[in-house]
Amino acid sequence: MRVAAIQMNSGAGVEENLQRADALLADAADDDCVLALLPENFALMGKRGRDKVGIAEEPGEGPVQAFLSAASKRHGLWIIAGSMPLVSPQITAGRVYGACPVYDPAGDRQALYRKIHLFDVDLVDEQESYRESRSMFPGDDVVTVDTPCGRVGLTICYDLRFPELYRQLVDDGATLFTVPAAFTAATGEAHWHTLLRARAIENLAYVIAAGQYGEHADGRATFGHSLIVDPWGRILAEAAEGDCHVAADIDAALPAKLRREFPALANRRL
Repeated sequence: MRVAAIQMNSGAGVEENLQRADALLADAADDDCVLALLPENFALMGKRGRDKVGIAEEPGEGPVQAFLSAASKRHGLWIIAGSMPLVSPQITAGRVYGACPVYDPAGDRQALYRKIHLFDVDLVDEQESYRESRSMFPGDDVVTVDTPCGRVGLTICYDLRFPELYRQLVDDGATLFTVPAAFTAATGEAHWHTLLRARAIENLAYVIAAGQYGEHADGRATFGHSLIVDPWGRILAEAAEGDCHVAADIDAALPAKLRREFPALANRRL
């Protein structure tokens, strides 16, 4: 089955971002993909972190989710919708969930994951500082969803640095991980490929990673390099930059085959 990672340079205009996302989803559908992953913050990369509050939606309500439902039906795709702002218990304090809804080709939502790990770091050498917790509220639930491509373990960006999450997803039956991201240019250059391939290799699972790229309204530069990795750690498709989709054919039965032949997961002792 053919899957796609959508790469974007989202800006501060929601309508423009949705129009661009729709065109890229159409390209993926024309490429015979059955599943497409949008990047983190596909609907808005604002001038300030708290701009997300202004477009935060209740689950199942609002224009961004209506767009996603309609797009999945229009294009006949499973859409794993990167991340978008949803209302959190601390919305009045300016904090939202970064949430990843999943839609089937009938336009029905099949899963909803809220980003667990928030990017609170100081990149001293790059003179950059990030505090996602000022405008975001963390989720708690580990989420998988069954698709024609296998059981998908849902993660978002900074989650990639926490391998214990991926082991729990594997224990819940995941054979494919999705990683929508807006990785910084500095951390992407240093760690993006290594971490994605490691998550694939150590769990004998496919990884689809969809990134933001280029400069954004807040002055942040993101790394791009959207890619698809097979369970043996081989990169099947990649795009360094540009609005585009990257696609690859995957074998939904391959992870189980490799896990039988190379039983590293079964050999765990801790």
